[in-house]
Amino acid sequence: MPPTNKTPPLIEFKGTTLPIVTVSLRSLQLGELGEAASALFGDDPFFDGEAAVLDLSQAAAASSAKWQFLKELFRTHGLNVIGVRGGSDELRESARTAGLPTYAAVDRSLRAAPRADDERPAPAAPPPVPEAKSEAKPEPAREAKPEPAAASTGARSPTLFLTRPLRSGQQIYARGGDLVVLAAVNSGAEVIADGNIHIYAPLHGRALAGASGDTEARIFSTRFDAQLVSVAGLYRTFDSGVPSDLAGKAVQVRLAEKTGDSSGKLVVEPLRTE
Repeated sequence: MPPTNKTPPLIEFKGTTLPIVTVSLRSLQLGELGEAASALFGDDPFFDGEAAVLDLSQAAAASSAKWQFLKELFRTHGLNVIGVRGGSDELRESARTAGLPTYAAVDRSLRAAPRADDERPAPAAPPPVPEAKSEAKPEPAREAKPEPAAASTGARSPTLFLTRPLRSGQQIYARGGDLVVLAAVNSGAEVIADGNIHIYAPLHGRALAGASGDTEARIFSTRFDAQLVSVAGLYRTFDSGVPSDLAGKAVQVRLAEKTGDSSGKLVVEPLRTE
């Protein structure tokens, strides 16, 4: 008879995904960095103890740095520095000696998308919805797997409200409904909704509406400065900056109507309220 009492293992390995903030440094001078950090975050902790990796690829050429002081500098603002990436071999070796290992410079999700073409069908969408668009209308009978919705809004979930600022590396997904954001979406953060996205605050990060294929979804922002916007899988990036006629203004993002064999066009335009 096989034994019934098994001692649980003392060590187990499980895959997981943890939020890590990447901090790009263009200087390793403590005085300059201290002033810049205070200007960005103030005197109180801005972060909530998130792990951070220092990106040294843009830092001035140097062979070493005062790593313990750098760690303490960012700890005062709520970041725990766990390692570095990029930079010269000497700089990485100096960090390793100080207890900061090197991490590979791998970008996340949409950063692997094609370069900054204005409109192009997006790659795999970040939310867990494998299909981007549906070529045929859904069958009358409901199926167990999710179907991209065209114009159906009757089965939507209640609106999700976000009242706290979203920091770099954080993501909010309003599954099945709309998302209303009442605080800033900072650079590197991401807001996603199967329905519409309303942002009554600065949008510096990424916003993806109609994530399950709703071509009628829209994005509204009262202060537009986005890195990327997308509706129903069609996206536009702003790697070179937002055009001056849109920057800092109230904007709406929508899909234009299809014409012929066209797959549609993503329109980013000033929001007119009169």
